[in-house]
Amino acid sequence: MNAVKRREIFRRFAAANPHPTTELEYASVFELLVAVVLSAQATDKSVNLATRELYKHANTPQAILKLTQAGLEPYIQRIGLYKSKAKHLIATCEILLTQHAGEVPRARDALEKLPGVGRKTANVILNTAFGEPVMAVDTHIFRVANRIPLAPGKTVLEVERKLMKAIPRDYLLDAHHWLILHGRYTCRARKPDCPHCLIADLCEYPQKTAG
Repeated sequence: MNAVKRREIFRRFAAANPHPTTELEYASVFELLVAVVLSAQATDKSVNLATRELYKHANTPQAILKLTQAGLEPYIQRIGLYKSKAKHLIATCEILLTQHAGEVPRARDALEKLPGVGRKTANVILNTAFGEPVMAVDTHIFRVANRIPLAPGKTVLEVERKLMKAIPRDYLLDAHHWLILHGRYTCRARKPDCPHCLIADLCEYPQKTAG
């Protein structure tokens, strides 16, 4: 895919949705961190249902630590892998309080040292909370990048690095959200909605679906 097509793709995304953001609900950087950790292998909808109740009772590292793992688990048991996620969140709260004065760090290396936080989660925090032009590649973005193909690659890291080079710099800050939403609602895994796709004429996917 050439640079002219890539720029036009993101121009259209920007025109259709000038201020994209995550569908996870949060009111602080810490709440976003908790939600993103919980969202691994889970839907944003299920995470929001859990955190709406959790955040009424505990939405700071101190409050969640006070719950203990046993007290946290009932709030998030609707979410897959909730026991390991509860364990990670308790350990993360301890680290935030002892090493970061209770604040979520802005540095990638510090974020990735938090239990349950990998490169993708760190990128989400850096992009969504701190406004850094980085790319968090989830299953939706990985699929879209290979299918269109905007930035084909065999691994998540390869796709991330290619996207960072392929996406015009002035669109990079919001590209993560545009691509996730596009993959979630239009360029779906089983049957992409090509007839209603904003960029169908630019996409080079050879097996487009008919109306």
